[in-house]
Amino acid sequence: MPVRVTESSTPSQVSGTNSGDTSPPACTLLSVGQTFSGTQNVSSLQKEEAWRVNVRIQGCDLEHGYLCGTMEALNVPMADTPVVTFWEGEIVDTKNYTFYTGKWEASPEDDKRHWTKFPSFSPLLSQVEVDGGKSLDLSNYPYIFMRWKEQYFVNVGTDCGLTIAGFYYVCFSCSDGSISGFYYDPNSRFLYFFMSISEA
Repeated sequence: MPVRVTESSTPSQVSGTNSGDTSPPACTLLSVGQTFSGTQNVSSLQKEEAWRVNVRIQGCDLEHGYLCGTMEALNVPMADTPVVTFWEGEIVDTKNYTFYTGKWEASPEDDKRHWTKFPSFSPLLSQVEVDGGKSLDLSNYPYIFMRWKEQYFVNVGTDCGLTIAGFYYVCFSCSDGSISGFYYDPNSRFLYFFMSISEA
């Protein structure tokens, strides 16, 4: 159940390298201390589940394309308590990070398959296929694309029955603060994780 979005602008395309500031737009909704709440839908061959999640931004450095925070899953069936993880994020700004992950076992094909699940990515696809989006100017684009990688469990041990081996492809709306995400882990028993959260 993706969040419905409407495209209000398209990014500039510049041949060659970027000559100006191509950082994502400064967004007050994406700042330290900001909290978001929503659900994470988990699907496997056996069943589908919906977990309530809370996200808190603990660090944000747009200049270096960095973001970090915690994610709390509240009603995970295999856990006795809420499960909290610490994650670090890469902001796709075409300066520090592009749309191609280049690690975590994600190929360019995996990247394109996941990014295209976001309707707001459609206007960017053709340029991403050419150069990974390096020549896109995202400074006025109304969405910020990120990857969130959980680093460790905060309040439970690694024997909790969950894995943090994968990472999330994330799309943040600068206009309303909604966040959508798709989880990628080539070794997971789950077919997909979809996260939909908004400002708390």
